[in-house]
Amino acid sequence: MQPATPTVFVVDDDEGVRNSLRFLLKSVGLTTRALASASEFLEAYKHNQPGCLVLDVRMPGMSGMELQQQLNLRGATLPVIFITGHGDIPMAVEAMQHGAFDFLQKPFRDQDLIDRIQRALERDARNRTALTQHARIRERLESLTPREREVLTLMTRGKPNKVMAAELGVSQRTVEIHRARVMEKSGADSLAHLVRMVMDMEAERSAP
Repeated sequence: MQPATPTVFVVDDDEGVRNSLRFLLKSVGLTTRALASASEFLEAYKHNQPGCLVLDVRMPGMSGMELQQQLNLRGATLPVIFITGHGDIPMAVEAMQHGAFDFLQKPFRDQDLIDRIQRALERDARNRTALTQHARIRERLESLTPREREVLTLMTRGKPNKVMAAELGVSQRTVEIHRARVMEKSGADSLAHLVRMVMDMEAERSAP
């Protein structure tokens, strides 16, 4: 299955702005989709679509800020670049505090926007790679049997086979078999790698 092509979404109620940005981004080889409102974007966007969002702060109906809040609530990781007028700077700062990638004040140079978009696309690609890896690791660790999970816990605490066997009430040979299965199912190539997997999963669970 081919990965989806990164798309730059432009959401602005000004048709002239939408058209000029679409032509600009197309001229540098970026796939672009321009939409007139936040609600149109929400109908069109799928969470597995990579890219970034160039978003006007002030729009009738749902504002850019409100759209950002909706994306946050949906767990959408799409980087957001706000386009702001001079009077919108306080809102832009607030947007950054809520996770926006960047903002540009009008009028701006075309190259400044292109540079920010390229950085946002790179951020999105890194985020999606990390999320995919986390999902795979989670699936692998969740495939362990209850006994294998007990062995995993003891392994990550650095317990030797002899001690694990005594704690679990099984033979050392049984522990060795379980250890081998844990390593095979997790896909870890070393104990250190296994410990890092478990630490990453615990950090992900404890994140707000």
